[in-house]
Amino acid sequence: MADQSGGTPPILFEGVARDFDGRVAVEELDLSVAPGELFGLIGPNGAGKTTTIKMAVGLLRPSRGRVLICGHDIQRQGTEARRHLGYVPDNAALYEKLTGLEMLELASDLHGVSRERRRRRIPALLEALDLAPASGQLVQSYSRGMRQKLALCAALMPDPEVVFLDEPTVGLDPQAARQLKTMLRTLCDTGHTVFLSTHALEIASALCDRVGIFKSGRLVALGSVHDLERRGGAHAGLPGALEDAFMAVTGAADEETTSLISALRA
Repeated sequence: MADQSGGTPPILFEGVARDFDGRVAVEELDLSVAPGELFGLIGPNGAGKTTTIKMAVGLLRPSRGRVLICGHDIQRQGTEARRHLGYVPDNAALYEKLTGLEMLELASDLHGVSRERRRRRIPALLEALDLAPASGQLVQSYSRGMRQKLALCAALMPDPEVVFLDEPTVGLDPQAARQLKTMLRTLCDTGHTVFLSTHALEIASALCDRVGIFKSGRLVALGSVHDLERRGGAHAGLPGALEDAFMAVTGAADEETTSLISALRA
């Protein structure tokens, strides 16, 4: 893994916005993520988290602003920027008729990973995520959780400096989720940068160095988990504290109460 950012943060959003048919999906996002940081973007479904990640990896063009990956504009210098990033969507498209091992060989070919390096890297990744016993089976036989883990292995094959994950724990059983958490933490501890989106607040609370809260396409709060818990009037470090802070910051508690009252009176 070679850092070619030239002092620029590995991930940098500068005034990034995205409109769909006149509706603002993401509103003027300014955000930088530091080397080795595990950053979590949290918010309810439809808040703009997936749109933000798709703009960061080049799948959507911002209506305004730009995203830099290790100093490279993802739109203007897409080929160079993508050399530095790995991406795992919430429902990864995998080749059903390949085995898990063949899928990683294909990913290695696409990323230009040498034969010598893949001989070491593929077994290590399969073992780390407990996929080695199923590596000879067709992907079509894999559960959703196994597919998520295989997609992560494929994204990590070229050892990217930056990794984006959209709802990475969806479909994972507790043991698999724990393995994923350990791998992501290890990635950051070895200098990689991880950006994940989730609506599972317990994941963000347990894992992330810093968290951004999204509401209706706007970043409404940003800071460490501890800072956000205190800002929301919650008892920092206690179970459910981040959830309390999230509800306070987004106003979701008031909206939830109003909806319940309306339903009961109907």
